Amino acid sequence: MKISTLTKAIAGGVALSALLTGAALADPALIYDLGGKFDKSFNEAAYNGAEKWKADTGGNYLDLELQNDAQREQALRRFASQGANPIVVMSFMWESVLGPLAAEFPDTNFVVIDATVDAPNVQSIRFDEHTGSFLVGALAALKSDSGTYGFVGGMDVPLIHRFYCGYAQGVRAVNADAKLIETYTGTTPAAWNDPVTAGELAKAAIDQGAEVVFAAAGGSGLGVLQTMADAGKYSIGVDSNQNYLHPGSVLTSMEKRVDNAVIAAFNNAGDDATFQPGPVDLGLDGDFVGYSVDEFNQDELSEDMIAQVEDFKAKILSGEISVHDYESDMNCPL
Repeated sequence: MKISTLTKAIAGGVALSALLTGAALADPALIYDLGGKFDKSFNEAAYNGAEKWKADTGGNYLDLELQNDAQREQALRRFASQGANPIVVMSFMWESVLGPLAAEFPDTNFVVIDATVDAPNVQSIRFDEHTGSFLVGALAALKSDSGTYGFVGGMDVPLIHRFYCGYAQGVRAVNADAKLIETYTGTTPAAWNDPVTAGELAKAAIDQGAEVVFAAAGGSGLGVLQTMADAGKYSIGVDSNQNYLHPGSVLTSMEKRVDNAVIAAFNNAGDDATFQPGPVDLGLDGDFVGYSVDEFNQDELSEDMIAQVEDFKAKILSGEISVHDYESDMNCPL
């Protein structure tokens, strides 16, 4: 399914329902991934979408916060057995679990965000994080002429390398000689909820000359934002708009409109709605990824900076600039 097709279904920046949803049998359900419902990032974006859907429709939904990987199958089976429909799950960690469970419950619609699962009753929503990361990388280089730029990822996996590679390309589109410091908080799911380690990695980047650090680490990223604020430097938030957490210190946030994807998936109430399984790719077209500007960071971004980044965005959309997708080719051209 193409982004341009999806964009036509948007009304007020929230509704994808006609293309992403199907007839509901019961209350929808949402399973947050490790890092917690209130991680101020990926999971919380999903929660905010669910809550907006609830406020707008008067509907109810079920939700669950995972505490460990072993709970995935049990949680999914429980909701499916209760008749929840659709069931939305978050993150690439569901790829091995969802396929077999979806086959056991063929009348239940499943939506997975940030993963691809090939099944007739599963819709796989992916975001072009690399293109949004390119734009915030360009902003980092336009804001700071230190020549050194940091990146703190969460779990060391291809998805997060995708953020890094796009970010690095954006930095070097402005400063071809820039030094990039690439770090990750860990190699297990605990990496999403380790702000102490993330903060230490940010401090190490500062010690090497970085004035801006991009945190793509879920709940761990809060440690980066705090460390950079304490040092009088800049951070870049991720997934949700995190500008408000440290006004004047969070340069911008690379947003993924996970909230809109959840709203769309939950809008399964109409008899006319048709669930469409398969891949859905969301990116710059339609502003499903991008950078945030609001009252908390607008003084940090000059009109010239925004104009230059908007020019980069237009060139990416036109194909004049190609942003490397690490998950398609794990050789970042830097």
